[in-house]
Amino acid sequence: MSDDARTVVAAGNRLGEGVVWCERTGALLWTDIHNAVLWRHVPATGHTQQWPMPERLASFALCQADGWLLLALASRLAFFHLDTGELRPLCDIPRAPDTRANDGGGDRQGRFVFGTLHEPAQGPKHKVGGFFRLNADLTLEALPLPGVAISNSIAFSPAGDTMYFCDSLDRRIQHVAYGDTLGVPATFVDLSDHPGEPDGAAVDAQGGLWSAQWGAARVTRYLPDGQHDRDIHLPTAQPTRPALGGADLSTLYITSAHDGLVGSDRDPAAGDVFAAPAGVRGLPEARFAGDPNAALRS
Repeated sequence: MSDDARTVVAAGNRLGEGVVWCERTGALLWTDIHNAVLWRHVPATGHTQQWPMPERLASFALCQADGWLLLALASRLAFFHLDTGELRPLCDIPRAPDTRANDGGGDRQGRFVFGTLHEPAQGPKHKVGGFFRLNADLTLEALPLPGVAISNSIAFSPAGDTMYFCDSLDRRIQHVAYGDTLGVPATFVDLSDHPGEPDGAAVDAQGGLWSAQWGAARVTRYLPDGQHDRDIHLPTAQPTRPALGGADLSTLYITSAHDGLVGSDRDPAAGDVFAAPAGVRGLPEARFAGDPNAALRS
């Protein structure tokens, strides 16, 4: 089964990413990484806001504390308050040379997991990035997962006992038993014989994994056993990340990018935000349980 997505915000983002749905405010939030801008859109009113960031914002999580976000900026973690604009630096990110933060998301236990990305000035990307977890007590740990060139597809099963992730260049989504400790990673979906690369991902209430597939103009849903279920087609080549939102959490929102598209490769919808009926309900976005006030004491 397949459906088509329609533009809901003509954002024109260079690298739209990190989209999440806030069920408390009925708002969609995402980042334009390379332009260092945080976006928020309220579908019920059509109101859209932007906040400039001090450096590129790669991903973020909603916080249990109202109004706060946990930001994974290119080089550091910080708390940000949407109403006041206050930025509270937390800690630097452990980084190999020429790497920055990339994909991230909250786990079901109230923690934040994110990865890094290698972006050399020239030459190929190498597997010098990694995955990290910020705990609710604001301690940061490296996760025992393989090195990556482009971390992506970070998402968690409804019960929180499985983590999904990938190195986009490998074109394989992996899964691993997840908790305070991690199991041994295994391949969940192999896309090596398909166009596109796995980018961001989201999990619905039935445990289906929605995968944005960069370069393939689609978001694909996989069942918990890895079987293909359905496709959502987009009018642009580079979808980046899906999120399930709307009043009943059954609308699939999708960010996209025009980064790298030139001339006839760049279509008018590149970088916009899209929506399509999901046909299933999502889950409320996992929230980071750490206290933003603790950052003042750290």
